[in-house]
Amino acid sequence: MSEAEIKTLRRKMVRKMDIVILPIIGILYVFNYVDKSALAAAKVYGIMEDLNMTTNDFATAISILFVGYLPFQIPSNLIMTIIPRPGLYLCLAAVVWGVVSALTAVVQSHQGLFAQRVFLGVTEAVFFPGVIYYLSAWYTKAELGKRLAALFMFQMLGSAFGGFIAAACLTLDGRYGIAGWRWLFIVEGACTVGCGLLFSIVMPEYPHNARLLSQVERDYAVWRIEVEAGAGEAHEQTSTLTGFKLALTDPKVWALVFCMFMIQAMGSTVNFFPSIVQTLGYSNMITLLLTAPPYVLAAIWFWVFSSISDRKNIIYPFIIIGLGIAVIAYVISLATLNTGARYFAMMLIPATVAGPQILVYKTLNLHMARPFPKRAAGVAMINSLGGLSNIWASYLYVDPPHYYVAFGTCLGCVALFFTTITIYRWHVRKLNRLLDGTPEEVAIAMKSGVTQTQVDLGWRYIGY
Repeated sequence: MSEAEIKTLRRKMVRKMDIVILPIIGILYVFNYVDKSALAAAKVYGIMEDLNMTTNDFATAISILFVGYLPFQIPSNLIMTIIPRPGLYLCLAAVVWGVVSALTAVVQSHQGLFAQRVFLGVTEAVFFPGVIYYLSAWYTKAELGKRLAALFMFQMLGSAFGGFIAAACLTLDGRYGIAGWRWLFIVEGACTVGCGLLFSIVMPEYPHNARLLSQVERDYAVWRIEVEAGAGEAHEQTSTLTGFKLALTDPKVWALVFCMFMIQAMGSTVNFFPSIVQTLGYSNMITLLLTAPPYVLAAIWFWVFSSISDRKNIIYPFIIIGLGIAVIAYVISLATLNTGARYFAMMLIPATVAGPQILVYKTLNLHMARPFPKRAAGVAMINSLGGLSNIWASYLYVDPPHYYVAFGTCLGCVALFFTTITIYRWHVRKLNRLLDGTPEEVAIAMKSGVTQTQVDLGWRYIGY
């Protein structure tokens, strides 16, 4: 095939992938995020009073989800590397967590809510790390960042419209004797189940066996992934257990785990965002509506920086920009009660959290590309171990309206994140110099996780 024919084939193939895969994953991710975060909206509309909860009980209800959510991510991603139908696996997981989420409507005590949240965490653990791994099996390094950004844009838009949906559902308060916050969980859970069942029929699997692609497109889809980083999912020989061990023994993976630990602590603001916005002094309905614009702004920001990141292979500078904006948002929140200034800071918070988070995921998928079981384990590790901070960070939001403890801790997390990712940058740039050096220096670099196939392909750590 000529270069022009290959370019046409690639454009047609990627368009097919985007039209089918991204909407399915995006919609499911919206429900995954909304089902997890609906409790924050329910707080504004009386769940604490109905279940006789204290502030500490509510923090426990937020954090206890991660007791189920975090431990099951690594086993789930390892399972995805050995099953032939990961797409079906993700869709059926949505059905299960939708049912569990809807059951929140029947709890009658905060103890029952705690138990339900643990089970919700277990069922939702499949989705997010699984999706990150799944997308990396379909898209090249030049395409992946923008698709991850699209995923987070769905999350942000879901959070934005989630505020509207919550406001709408809560108007049903008292209908058929059911409280508004219970309607919220019923409606969102039912929608999740319906979408999961529908999408399970059409969700593709891996490129080498995808029905939406022609045979030529399948072959090309596999080839273009393998030519970047080595054998793909259809030809990988490394066992699942070996890949897991490789991830556990790679310091770069642990550095990214720590970065995710910091950014997830900063992201705890999302779990309390309606409560933070409520400190502006508006009514419950206006409060929920005001939570939407910050997420819309975040979605726009994601698309802009991810497009530039993919095109220019830039990661580190955008992480630093995001951390700088985070400092501004946290300092304003700590320093003033002026309504305009505080809402300006709230407009920045979602973007400053999820922006660096996207880039950490992208870094791991590009820098630990092969063997693919190692990549799958690494993705699950940064999401599960990094997510441990959600457990303790939920107890920081105790002193409104300034939330000194919470935002002060977030500032400390920014500093630690910056230090760690800067050291990581120095390390991978050193490895790139070794890969450009003598055979002896290349051998030293290979001890840090680079495969012989990657060396032969001229592979490098990009973005830093």
